[in-house]
Amino acid sequence: MANLPFALENSWHAIEGDLTGGFSFVLHNMSGTEISDFRVVFTSLTRVTSKVTCENAVFLRRNANFHEVSPPAGFKLTPGASWSFKVDGLHRPARHRTDGAKSAYVTLADGTHKPCAVGDLMLEGAHSEPAHPLLPEGKVEAPYFLLPWPKSAALGEGAAYPVALCLAEATAAEKEAVQKVQSLYQRLFEAAHVPFSLSPVHEGRELSLSQTESLTGPAYKLTFGADKVTLSYGTEAGLQYGLTTLAQLLHGARLDSKTFLFPVSGTIEDAPRYDWRGCHLDVSRQFYPLADVSRLVDILAWFKMNIFHWHLTDDEAWRLEIKAYPELTTVGATRGPDEILLPQLGNGAEPVSGFYSQEDVKALVAHAMSLNVEVVPEVDIPGHSTATLAVLKPLSDGQEAPDSYHSVQGYPNNALNPAIEETYDFLATVFDEMVELFPCRYLHIGGDEVADGSWLASPRAKDLMQKEGLEGTFGLQSYFMKRIQDMLKERGKLLAGWDEVSHGGGVSTEGTLLMAWQKPEVGIELARGGYDVVMTPGQAYYLDMVQSEAWQEPGASWAGTVPPEHSYGYEAEGDFPDDLRARMKGIQACIWSEHFLSRGYFNHLVFPRLCAVAEAAWSPKSVKDWQRFAAIAPHSPKL
Repeated sequence: MANLPFALENSWHAIEGDLTGGFSFVLHNMSGTEISDFRVVFTSLTRVTSKVTCENAVFLRRNANFHEVSPPAGFKLTPGASWSFKVDGLHRPARHRTDGAKSAYVTLADGTHKPCAVGDLMLEGAHSEPAHPLLPEGKVEAPYFLLPWPKSAALGEGAAYPVALCLAEATAAEKEAVQKVQSLYQRLFEAAHVPFSLSPVHEGRELSLSQTESLTGPAYKLTFGADKVTLSYGTEAGLQYGLTTLAQLLHGARLDSKTFLFPVSGTIEDAPRYDWRGCHLDVSRQFYPLADVSRLVDILAWFKMNIFHWHLTDDEAWRLEIKAYPELTTVGATRGPDEILLPQLGNGAEPVSGFYSQEDVKALVAHAMSLNVEVVPEVDIPGHSTATLAVLKPLSDGQEAPDSYHSVQGYPNNALNPAIEETYDFLATVFDEMVELFPCRYLHIGGDEVADGSWLASPRAKDLMQKEGLEGTFGLQSYFMKRIQDMLKERGKLLAGWDEVSHGGGVSTEGTLLMAWQKPEVGIELARGGYDVVMTPGQAYYLDMVQSEAWQEPGASWAGTVPPEHSYGYEAEGDFPDDLRARMKGIQACIWSEHFLSRGYFNHLVFPRLCAVAEAAWSPKSVKDWQRFAAIAPHSPKL
């Protein structure tokens, strides 16, 4: 890649009496041309507030994470020279190198936009602590490569691994299941030797499959002998998970035969701890090609996770093709300097766009179903709807909302108005198309982070509140959610949402599944209120959170520091009373993509913590072993 014509360096400085501090910037002109009357745009998750002040610069505007400044009048930046300026009045202090500018560009006097290189945020006046190792070396007591660890493993001595596990007599469906896991393995480990053979091979070991009514759901049993392995199962899911366990055992023995062996005696009896073993991916903030999403589903299947929560819409973009509203995935999925949606979260001088066609969705859903992974789509409403409102302006009556300095994540007026009937017509059409694409039980409708004060100045919202006897923002939200729940019920779907769906009176608890993300105690409150709950607290299971307190370790930090050991050891059941535990359906990792600008960054933040959540979701507390996990997890497949 050619050198860019400009470079923006940034650092964070403390300010006495102001804990939030400020940014110091230096713009370097390497374009070979003198410039004047220009502007600089940078995107940063650490935003300015209404108290923003500048030194040697003029602050022009801010939209969420988009910030625009200019030099003082008459300033000229000659080739090879630099311009230094400060921007103070931040909404929070910077804590890590990723808390500063994520991208930048220069807009010249003629309106053209020029790319600008951006480096990590530096730290002024304090020690910039380097990142620390995130895992110990690890140690295995039982020499078997398994993740997640099974419910019960009574294995004898191991021996040299077979060249392959050779299928004995089998039904067509069993052969298909073996080949499915074989293909999964080949996609994840392209250079590795296949684990299975459908016919006998020299130095292979016989694999006998036995379907039995005594095993239900995803349960399976493995019995190991010197000459034969028997896999007993009750359902197709149990067969897949048993075969995956065998593939893992063989993979580890080949990977490091000094540490890991293949069993020649003993048994594994296995079933998952929780029914909901999920992973969420936000594709609105950053777009992931379909191949990457498909590979993530493969990784979930490898770790016996069974839910893929696909976060398809947010303020930053609408990613799901809705044929009745094509502009949602043109205007509503494009960010750029001259677009309706401005650059955010790492966007620069060039427009960026991306969406999933309905054919893409069908392919992904079919692929996931073949691996016993259920795809649960999310359309985030009524808040986080900036992209929607940019396309469908009639869904707003010009109502006042918290301004951009006091709203959620800096977006003003980003919530669909519950008092506008066209809102429900729009969503009915969206749901009609979605139910044809997603055969899942639930549709996730978000429901999070509606700014308190939204809609309250809207004349139509005021009329609705008076007519229905509603109080405040969350009374309106509850009214909206109840209507949405009825719309889903009419289409044969159950409502899933974030924990704020319970606010203002909530919705009917029957069949409703809410995800507790803000803090663990919320899950208990939801269960006590009659809701089924999935635990996904940011303090343990948000994989965008920073993994150590060191300045040079990347990640977000609003939920604190989440090292892999904490994600692994955290017990989501926690203080759940015995009488409420039946309402806790499982756990879920969340991958929020504000920071994820590269595959390397994704892999650094997501792994090994996704593996930790997978084991927490499957394995009983009594068999978890941090040292064993630390020895095995580094060998996991990555995106």
